[in-house]
Amino acid sequence: MKPTLVSASSIHALLPQTQCTRCGYVDCMAYAKAIAEDGAAINRCPPGGEEGLQRLAKLTGQAVGALDESCGRAQERTMAFIDEDWCIGCTLCIKACPVDAIVGSSKTMHTIIESVCTGCELCIPVCPVDCIEIEITTPGRTGWQAWSQSQADVALNRYEKMSNRRTLYAGEKPKTLQKTLENKLQALADHPETVSRIQDSVALEKKRRYVQAALEKAKLQAK
Repeated sequence: MKPTLVSASSIHALLPQTQCTRCGYVDCMAYAKAIAEDGAAINRCPPGGEEGLQRLAKLTGQAVGALDESCGRAQERTMAFIDEDWCIGCTLCIKACPVDAIVGSSKTMHTIIESVCTGCELCIPVCPVDCIEIEITTPGRTGWQAWSQSQADVALNRYEKMSNRRTLYAGEKPKTLQKTLENKLQALADHPETVSRIQDSVALEKKRRYVQAALEKAKLQAK
């Protein structure tokens, strides 16, 4: 299939932003780029339903067709709920949620912010104690009949903020730490008296080895 003549951002704007990955791509933008740049089929978004398919067809010129059921069917909107009596605080669901809709910390009870849950269900398979339940919140309504543009906007905003934060901690923080450790190591070599109260040469060498080991670890994390 030939690529479309419209931009990925235009396609992305028509997607429901549930970030559910049912289309087979890592997020809604990745799917939009695949449609725009690689000519991927427009029928791989169950959360958009029939109306979403028609919107994409009108924009891209692809035939409407039918939703690809290998990606799932258009279904009523769902919401996840955590059985707090069984939650063990493992944080796996927090890491899986694409829109930061789950709050909690390690070894403490988690809960889901109902107003921002997109019903992606990505938290279900990662829960080791099966304490997350799914409930239908829009009986009889699917696709864009069960989801609003304002909800899509909120979901996208939360997804982008979460992604930026995880990038900061996963990538930028180790890089910043790497630079700090490199400067520390250089200072210990050039003028140790200004960066350490330790004056004994043996103790200084021990400290230098500690900094060197931390630097090597930071380099691995920054890759």
